[in-house]
Amino acid sequence: MTDEAIVALYFARDEQAIQESKNKYSRFLLSIAERILHRTEDAEECENSTYYQAWRTIPPNQPRQLGAYLGKIIRNYALQNLRANNADRRGGGAVSASLDELAFCLPDTHSVEEALDAALLAEALNRFLMTLSKSTRQIFVLRYWYCMEIREISDIFSYKESRVKMILLRTRQKLLAYLEKEGFPQ
Repeated sequence: MTDEAIVALYFARDEQAIQESKNKYSRFLLSIAERILHRTEDAEECENSTYYQAWRTIPPNQPRQLGAYLGKIIRNYALQNLRANNADRRGGGAVSASLDELAFCLPDTHSVEEALDAALLAEALNRFLMTLSKSTRQIFVLRYWYCMEIREISDIFSYKESRVKMILLRTRQKLLAYLEKEGFPQ
């Protein structure tokens, strides 16, 4: 079933929309959550929450790419779950490592909320991503959106891990310079 047809089911308030979403996107959504949480049970809970949130937000939202829309929702749930699970200790793994790597480029959350609209930062990040080559953009997104391990990314692109690390380092440096040029505080 196409995304447009599934979204139409949501708009018609037909509960079949949830089943069709699950049929089409379950593996994709679980892979995002499991990569972040490393627990199947927690990932499945996030998947269920994702379908509920989609039911609540479509309409009024009318996503053009349902997979990306659902992916964003489950990623947010998984990150919330991870923060809750690690409230007393700093967790290891790819998620923490990837977020730590990116932290020095992005402004502090509180100063963004106080000084700038978060949508402006998102637009700037999107503009920055469009300046990158396709492979660099894909590597950046796999690392910082999908929280993939360096090893996994190197396997996908048939690059040595050191090359992937260097691409990510240089891209973060470019991002920092770009955001500074755009007037975003560090």
